Amino acid sequence: MTTMRVDLKPDDDGRFSRFELISWWDQPRLQRSKVLVIGAGALGNELIKNSALIGIGNLLVADMDLIERSNLTRAPLYREEDRGQYKAEVACRAAKTIYPEMKTQPFVGNVVHDLGLGVYFWADVILGGLDNREARVAINAASLFAGKTWIDGAIEVLNGVARVFAPGDGACYECTMSDVDWKLLESRRSCALLTREQIQEGKVPTTPTTSSIVAAFQMQEAIKHLHGMETIAGKGFVFNGLACDTYIVTYTRKPDCFAHDRFERLEPLGAGVKDITLGELLARARKELGPEAVLSLARDLVTALACPSCQTSEPCFRVLGKVTEKEGRCPKCGEMRAPETTTTLGLEPGHESASMADLGIPPYDVITAREGERTVSYLFDGDAAQVLGPLAAQPS
Repeated sequence: MTTMRVDLKPDDDGRFSRFELISWWDQPRLQRSKVLVIGAGALGNELIKNSALIGIGNLLVADMDLIERSNLTRAPLYREEDRGQYKAEVACRAAKTIYPEMKTQPFVGNVVHDLGLGVYFWADVILGGLDNREARVAINAASLFAGKTWIDGAIEVLNGVARVFAPGDGACYECTMSDVDWKLLESRRSCALLTREQIQEGKVPTTPTTSSIVAAFQMQEAIKHLHGMETIAGKGFVFNGLACDTYIVTYTRKPDCFAHDRFERLEPLGAGVKDITLGELLARARKELGPEAVLSLARDLVTALACPSCQTSEPCFRVLGKVTEKEGRCPKCGEMRAPETTTTLGLEPGHESASMADLGIPPYDVITAREGERTVSYLFDGDAAQVLGPLAAQPS
């Protein structure tokens, strides 16, 4: 049996012609849009697929995991032969098969410790498809600091929720967290707050139908945001699959929430984290702000590892996420040592010549200098090409 191919007529509809029947739809605007999808699992697959279908022009996908067989039941972009490959890389390739004109770039790494804040300034909207609180807290703080809207999704069995958090007076993700949430967040880490090398993430039971419903609502809110339309910012869309009902919940901003900090002035450095030393950056900050200026980091910096049993302390000058649980154990007694941390740097003796990369600052990150009430944030834009690849050609 042969398959007949029907040639298209010269006046065949364009790729996005059905969208363009919508009075307010702006396809060129979507083509220029820059979308950051964090998480390339069940939700992330749907977000990436939908981004390609509607013609998003620039897509950055961040995920650190490899594709497993269990992913194949909930992730339409993956195939059996993709097992063992990085989700972010395969998802980007698959997105381009849907929309070849889309520019894509994968980021393989831990979104809490390895993803520089520069990508949040680059993006027009951030879409979250994650299953843990630590990453959501980091995304929330980074998005609000950069003044960007992020849209979170969460799923479990036949239930799910999509939430929109925007800069301004409304509630953020941390405003929705209870004391129990914070306790669960801490229990996910080791007792000394050091990175576990073999940490087992909780496996969330869910179905592809639930992820497609929740991600579709996330994407719909993203479309509205990218068109400058009103979204459900500060609210959540709750889907109850068993009862087959939905409702909107409004979140209340906590007056004492510290996650709403935002940059005041952003200065591109024209250099990367390997190109500038701690001493050089601090000297620039003090020239601009005054002699008492200090550097504020977006991540905890471990200054020492203290053993309560041996009463010893070993100097350590690295970002917390770069210190493993194995390194945290005392070489003498084997007990877990407690990290002494800071998020503020002055001119630390013996570390003036250390590059920002030596300290564990990720490429394309942002560091804020402060003196009193005055601040200036420095962007390591020299790393943009390394992190963004073909997306770097698009202005931030």
